[in-house]
Amino acid sequence: MNRTSRIAVLGAALAGLVTPLLAQATHAAAPSYVALGDSYSSGTGTRSYIADGTSCQRSTAAYPSLIAAARGYALNFRACSGATVADVTNTQLSALTSATSYVSISVGGNDAGFADVLTECAQPGWMSNCDGAINTAQSFINTTLPSRLSTLYSGIRSRAPYAKVVVVGYPRIFNGEDCNAFTWFSPAEESRLNQTADLLNSRLATAASAAGFSFANPTSRFVGHAVCDSDEWINGLSNPISESYHPKTTGHANGYTPTVSPLLTGAAVAATSQVVAASAASGDDQAALQQQYADADRAIAPEVFVAPDLTTPAARRAARKAGVDIERFMEKSRS
Repeated sequence: MNRTSRIAVLGAALAGLVTPLLAQATHAAAPSYVALGDSYSSGTGTRSYIADGTSCQRSTAAYPSLIAAARGYALNFRACSGATVADVTNTQLSALTSATSYVSISVGGNDAGFADVLTECAQPGWMSNCDGAINTAQSFINTTLPSRLSTLYSGIRSRAPYAKVVVVGYPRIFNGEDCNAFTWFSPAEESRLNQTADLLNSRLATAASAAGFSFANPTSRFVGHAVCDSDEWINGLSNPISESYHPKTTGHANGYTPTVSPLLTGAAVAATSQVVAASAASGDDQAALQQQYADADRAIAPEVFVAPDLTTPAARRAARKAGVDIERFMEKSRS
């Protein structure tokens, strides 16, 4: 074998060794993205969830999965339906390391008991104390939640010191009318509930700024797409009930993804058909990844809206006290 042939053989051999190493290095270099938080990040409301053995309702249609698919990030999808600040601290922060590049988090709504507030306010005014429930939630948001957020955000920064962190807020759910046959939100109640979402966003933004994090406010993106709008991106009263008052696939694709992605990645992500397909294809791998956390995730209790039930003894007592003919009221509601 002449010198030229030996060089060619050696070059081919080196290429055979180097190419797999380069491929491994490229795969290993995928930026690490950890999505923390509650149902508004996990994807509750999108009606399709990965089979990870939990009730977290993680969806490849949710904005964390869409952003990761579009940018080629290595996603650890820890967000879980029902999560509170304590749940994020106890079950999700362990996913963060000094190698984490990106973090998104939505949490605080469950701490304020928003599902319980919606449950109270959905009932007819003669059997509910909607204003009292809203007042309690607003008081909590103003006085108790800020310190919890501060401690949580400090924990995120200490575990992921080099990560870009985006705190994600909540949309206004209502548009001033109730088009669902078996809920009784009044226009005034819907206005106060929207104001409560605004208040929560304000406290989240302040805490995020104090921690050096960005805040993604989805409010403006969802204007014209609330419950009962002609093009609603948020479910109203739904079956199954857990889907109620959570963003649909359109809410994640058109509302959250373009709101969060510029702050997280530096450029807006469009949920194109290719991105949606790539995200869907990641479902099995993500399910396998999340199964290692399944025992911890099962400790998180889902916070679920409860539809009004006017057939209960309590409802009938309230009707009698208010002088309401409950049979006629229910018949009128059905018509």
